[in-house]
Amino acid sequence: MNSQLHDQVVLVTGASGGIGAAIARAFAAEGAQLVLHANRNRARAQKLARELPATPPLVVQADLTREGDVKKLFAAAQKKFGRVDVLIANAGSWETRDVPLHQMSRRQWDATLACVLTSTFLCLREFMRLVARQRRGSAVLISSTAGVFGEAGHADYAAAKSALAYGLLKTAKNELARIAPHTADYCGGRINTICPGWTVVPRTAEKLRDAAIVRKVTSTMALPQIGRPEDMANAAVFLASDQLARHITGQTLVVAGGMEGRLLWRPEEIDPAIV
Repeated sequence: MNSQLHDQVVLVTGASGGIGAAIARAFAAEGAQLVLHANRNRARAQKLARELPATPPLVVQADLTREGDVKKLFAAAQKKFGRVDVLIANAGSWETRDVPLHQMSRRQWDATLACVLTSTFLCLREFMRLVARQRRGSAVLISSTAGVFGEAGHADYAAAKSALAYGLLKTAKNELARIAPHTADYCGGRINTICPGWTVVPRTAEKLRDAAIVRKVTSTMALPQIGRPEDMANAAVFLASDQLARHITGQTLVVAGGMEGRLLWRPEEIDPAIV
């Protein structure tokens, strides 16, 4: 099926990461023009750009927690392409250590909210300013199942991702439709969220080498397997396409094999005598 994303300008934040790179490849396969954002891993994003077909993507380095950097990112995209049709807000951070809330430092909390929530707000705000002039545009926010079910040891990340998937999304969908209203030949501005579950990417690689963790996280899934970056990329292409998802906005799509939550107790921790 034709996504009609050919020649659409797609800006992907966090394009140097596992999911971000897969998303970039998927849009490139649709013939989209790409703006690839990276912060610490610009070299990896540049390598990805060289591997992609068609028009060479624009690679821009930016710290998305800084307003000035976000403005420069979108200014660079406009200078090269004249517009941005699709925003994929994928950049974020996740502390690999399990840190219970009562032991979490204010510094970690603030850093995670800045990298996950504030960065998305700044990018979405800049994109919506463009949309207000273009009168067209769609966005996909990358959240997490941590934002749906919570995640012990990661209250900071879960709180930030939940804010994306619910409060920010549900508000932005109404505002975006106002500044990019539907017409006889346009579906209107749309925004949706993808919540990946555990996915095979570099930052989870160490944990996923532990067979016990794999068994634990897949035991609540109808399809008991770890997700692949391509699973998220395919969903992003679908939701970004006005052709394929023209009447879908404000929705949170959980791509996690039918996950219903995570185990709270190991079997040996339960005393059957008092259950």
